Amino acid sequence: MKRITFFILLANFAFITVFAQNGKQVKIENGVVESVTEKSGVNSFKGIPFAQPPIGPLRWKEPQPVNNWKGVRKCNAFGYNPMQKKVFGDMNFRSPGMSEDCLYLNVWLPAKPSKTRLPVLVYFYGGGFVAGDGSEPRYDGESMARRGIISITVNYRLGAFGFMAHPELTKESAHHSSGNYGLLDQNAALRWVQKNIAAFGGDPKRVTIAGESAGSIAVSAQMVSPLSKNLIAGAIGESGAMIKPTLAAIPLVDGEQNGLKFAERAGAATLADLRMLSADKLLDEAAKPGTPTMQVATIDGYFLTKKPVASFLAGEQAKVPLLVGWNSAEIPYQAVMYGKTPTPENYISQVKMLYGEKADEVLKLYPGNSEVEVIKSATELASDRFISYSTWKWADAHALTGGKPVYRYLFSKPRPAMTAAMGNAKAGLAGGVIKGDADAKPEANKQPQPYAGAAHASEIEYAMGNLATNTVYAWTPEDYKVSAIMESYFANFVKTGNPNGPALPKWDANMKGGPVSFININVKTVLEKESPQLRGRYVFLDQQYLK
Repeated sequence: MKRITFFILLANFAFITVFAQNGKQVKIENGVVESVTEKSGVNSFKGIPFAQPPIGPLRWKEPQPVNNWKGVRKCNAFGYNPMQKKVFGDMNFRSPGMSEDCLYLNVWLPAKPSKTRLPVLVYFYGGGFVAGDGSEPRYDGESMARRGIISITVNYRLGAFGFMAHPELTKESAHHSSGNYGLLDQNAALRWVQKNIAAFGGDPKRVTIAGESAGSIAVSAQMVSPLSKNLIAGAIGESGAMIKPTLAAIPLVDGEQNGLKFAERAGAATLADLRMLSADKLLDEAAKPGTPTMQVATIDGYFLTKKPVASFLAGEQAKVPLLVGWNSAEIPYQAVMYGKTPTPENYISQVKMLYGEKADEVLKLYPGNSEVEVIKSATELASDRFISYSTWKWADAHALTGGKPVYRYLFSKPRPAMTAAMGNAKAGLAGGVIKGDADAKPEANKQPQPYAGAAHASEIEYAMGNLATNTVYAWTPEDYKVSAIMESYFANFVKTGNPNGPALPKWDANMKGGPVSFININVKTVLEKESPQLRGRYVFLDQQYLK
């Protein structure tokens, strides 16, 4: 009897997951996938399709279910990256190339089997909804997997392929909607997780979604979408929410008009004509100057029923814990100064140009009485106008109506110097890298140095434990210390909904009616209270953006 029982148990286990010579095999809904075992023992499943290729008649369609396959699918290479132009200098893909056939996800599985179901992290990349890929080394899930978390990165359609609305698309849709295909791709990935993650040993009831920049904006959108909000147990947002002025969703009719203008510019009289264009041609047309925006979501009545900020303020979002924050120098002061020298006189002139009769109020909140103060305040004002305000509003609204803890952070650790191998390269806009001219003379650029803070996107490698994957910077022991703290906070949150843990500075949550504080993550990580002046900035910007 014992012998029979043993073989029954063995057969049941083999149905779910078996060890292969080069990795682990897992039977999921569509077939068997096989991993690669990394040196750490973590099993990585790269390039698992979660939807059919959105090509031909499936271009600008909701993601469709994957067809089953026979035999074992070896998941030893990333799938294609989405269609995009080379926009950001800090992106480095490990994909085999670019294609519309891009709907793949990647799973990193802890080396040691667990007696209990494991927590799951699903990460959406940034890139302004026009660039990015789940193969980027800075998003790699191996480090999180070593901490006992099943980590997943997801590809989604971008630009005109992922966000174009059009009256004919709305008409052919069963939901009378169009646009939002990239966000629907993310939703399809979350539904894939619900169906399949148990086969990997994961807990479908403990799925945390996370993202940076556009990925963070997407997290805020998934939280309010009726299609996704019941599929998640927690959310992490790094710099960005779908709240004006940061890629805020627009009415469907406006998106449709943008699509019509784009089609006219592309010489396509009908939707069928648009679908006949090659992917490369479509990408080129979308990148031409003057083309209507192709990177914003639509309030389509299906994925989004209203403005996300309205949903948050009405308490209609997923009632889950939220870890959210931004960086201390998201964008340089030049974004406000428009290339002018940062003198007090020039700064006052720029503020008057931007805010007119409200300039004096702005100057009290963002003072500039010296060059040093101008650089600091102009950096903060530029960052707030770019992405910090929208992230603050998301955190504040969720604390007010979400009924769950909100853990707010400010990441302020500047990156170290670039390595000698980078030569004359320098930091670019929003965290990018600009390769320098070897013959350029030092006196060619006489602009003062930017504010010494953390640039946009610079926290990703710290949070995901991936400093070593970025060879641009000469990381120091201090950087690895900050990374260990930040990754520990994130991992604890994924596991428990609370970032706190042993040997970590205490991080207080924000709740309705309670004190507002945030953890300042740097070489010395400390809990700080939100000052009246800081809150005053965002209350002022509320009046500008929530009219």
